[in-house]
Amino acid sequence: MLFDIQSDQADGVRQLVEQLHMPVLDLVPIVAMHIASVNGTSADSLGDRGGWALHREYRSTYRAELAGSETLVDGIWHGDQPDATVSLESGVAERLGLAVGDSLTFDVQGVPITVTVGSLRTVDWQRIMPNFLCVFAPGVLEAAPQFHVLVTHGDSPEDRAMLQRRIVEEFPNVSAIDLDLILRTVDEILDRVAALVQFIALFSVATGIVVLVASVSASRFQRLRESALLRTLGASKQQVGRILLVEYAALGTLAGLTGLLLAIGGGWGLATYVFEVTFAPAWSWLASAMVVVPLLTIAIGLSGSRGVASVPPLEVLRRAG
Repeated sequence: MLFDIQSDQADGVRQLVEQLHMPVLDLVPIVAMHIASVNGTSADSLGDRGGWALHREYRSTYRAELAGSETLVDGIWHGDQPDATVSLESGVAERLGLAVGDSLTFDVQGVPITVTVGSLRTVDWQRIMPNFLCVFAPGVLEAAPQFHVLVTHGDSPEDRAMLQRRIVEEFPNVSAIDLDLILRTVDEILDRVAALVQFIALFSVATGIVVLVASVSASRFQRLRESALLRTLGASKQQVGRILLVEYAALGTLAGLTGLLLAIGGGWGLATYVFEVTFAPAWSWLASAMVVVPLLTIAIGLSGSRGVASVPPLEVLRRAG
């Protein structure tokens, strides 16, 4: 991505990219602005309404076509009609409490520009391309101070390095960012974070197993007393074993379900309110946890209770005495 391309440099930068046999995927103008008023009410008098959406600096563009990462959800797209309209990203419109037909006044570097909300869009922000919260109709921002962003694609690091060198030589003010390098760096960081989280998760599981073993060992004498009582009342060894199996299965299922609900609730809260990303749990792993946890509880419980049903009731009563 090439940033800070001035209007009189756009054609030259495009030609340079094409000379290097690289495609021009996108070349868009960008205009910086702030919201001055909403439906005729000054932004300063609206307080905290809208939060960041009201007080942030917007870097907007103007064009006649919808981008591939955008989907129209309300209103009518302006097309190439020179109307004083703007298309808002649906999340921003919701924060500002705006709908199609409402008005916004933007402060474009000291010049107020009033437009009508003509449409609302959803934007796929994960697409590697210039995406915008505000897209104006043609004929509104052409005269405003602006710069351009060009997006291209290089098949190899050598091609991208050549482009960066030529840009620095011929257009020193233009900034070139190799997104492939950035994404690979981010992937490496996320892989390390994922490995750390997995280690902590495995450590937590190991700690839980130790606690479970200790709990079963500590309650062994209680199981002996229960077995003695049941044997005295006429229960067989097989019946006592089945009772222990059902008990540990119920405990394991309850533990797995509780942990699952806490994990889903905590993950949803972090994804929604902290990281502000889509919550997409790995349902297959969660389903397997609901199977593994009860089985692990049964295995540890029965191994710790081994021989409980075989101890004569009289021996247990002597120990209790």
